Amino acid sequence: MRRFLRHPVRLVPFGFLVAIAIGTGLLMLPWATSEHRITPLVTALFTATSAVSVTGMAVTDTPTYWNGFGLVMITVLTQAGGLGILTGAALISLAVTRQLGLRNRLLVQAETAEYGFADLRRLLLRIAGTVFGCELAMTVVVTGRLWLAYHYPPGRALWSGVFHSVQAFNNGGFSLYSDGLVRFSHDPWVSLPLALGAIVGGLGFPALFEAFRQRRRPAHWTAATKLTVWGSVVLLTVGVAGLLATEWHNPFTIGTYDTPDKLLASFTQIALSRTGGFDVINVAALSEESYPLLIALMFIGGGSASTAGGIKVATFFLLGFVIWAELRGEPDVTVGRRRIAAPSQRQALTVALLSIALVTVGTVGLTVLTNGVRFNESLFEVTSAFSTTGLTVGLARRLPESGQLVLTTLMYIGRIGPLTLGSAIALNTRRRLYRYPKEQPVVG
Repeated sequence: MRRFLRHPVRLVPFGFLVAIAIGTGLLMLPWATSEHRITPLVTALFTATSAVSVTGMAVTDTPTYWNGFGLVMITVLTQAGGLGILTGAALISLAVTRQLGLRNRLLVQAETAEYGFADLRRLLLRIAGTVFGCELAMTVVVTGRLWLAYHYPPGRALWSGVFHSVQAFNNGGFSLYSDGLVRFSHDPWVSLPLALGAIVGGLGFPALFEAFRQRRRPAHWTAATKLTVWGSVVLLTVGVAGLLATEWHNPFTIGTYDTPDKLLASFTQIALSRTGGFDVINVAALSEESYPLLIALMFIGGGSASTAGGIKVATFFLLGFVIWAELRGEPDVTVGRRRIAAPSQRQALTVALLSIALVTVGTVGLTVLTNGVRFNESLFEVTSAFSTTGLTVGLARRLPESGQLVLTTLMYIGRIGPLTLGSAIALNTRRRLYRYPKEQPVVG
């Protein structure tokens, strides 16, 4: 216990487990379902884990299986999970800056550029204000559109606006509609605010706060912010172009849309495929060429210290700079006239390789446990669960309980893994007083 108290951030995984356990118990209650029956344990556990880890993957038809109480619980769990992720990241940053020693502490503070995380109360208030402010803005726009254009009763329009805004900003993917947001794929007043909310929520508060504070001087951004912001722009651009190329003539997705609607649907789907998990077009009807694109985007995910999952944008592009420097024979890895420290390079490589290993093991395990499931379907579902994206080709509902438990485990690991790994690496940083002789083995 003393070890936990010395490093309180190590309690974050335990806190998520407690939230999942409470959510599972509440969702098992008879008055949480439309038919007022006790929900099976695995179904409740899967749904609670999906909500707390802000994944949004479901094994039931959310709007028909759960009643008002159940949907409110899902909303609360999603909001708690999103805020817990952000505050957990803040605690990790706080612990890192206070326990690394003066030299490394100054380096971390210079890299984060966010008051050195010295004022935790102020930081958490800024996080909460950003979360609720963005959700309020989305709620107003979506509610107004549903009320004025779709003639929803005011109460129903408000509930739908609140529910989907919370899911979007926290990068969850639960929806009050059985087809996700497909019915709104032509409507920019509904799909676009939710997509933009997911992008903002997926950037992460360090990059978001610094980009806003230095909005007139992007050249002064730290390397982490540059990698996250410009990397996200690159991924969105490449993703939209790729989806348009593969789905332009597909009559089951966007093939029958006019050009403006194709652009809108592709942009919102790619924005939500990276992190949010909503279906704007029918994901199960995508052409085979589109799946590798979505799998790659889900695996990369969003920004560090955000509600998004994946290996993170900065990790992916930092590895790209490492490869580029090695190919050019450069002695240092530089990003925006900043030399990247060797520990950051090793951490990025560690996160990427461990994530690849987990996805590989999960895919093989799911394929073995379920007969007749295609490998590409397993890979898509496992990547979506591990990256806490929540997109599904419908496989999750068809899986036996053993397969659903595999996805449940991956959702939890995918959400907790980066937090735990990041804190463990940072807090275990130490200076060795001796070095062994250097040797350079042949590689390749």
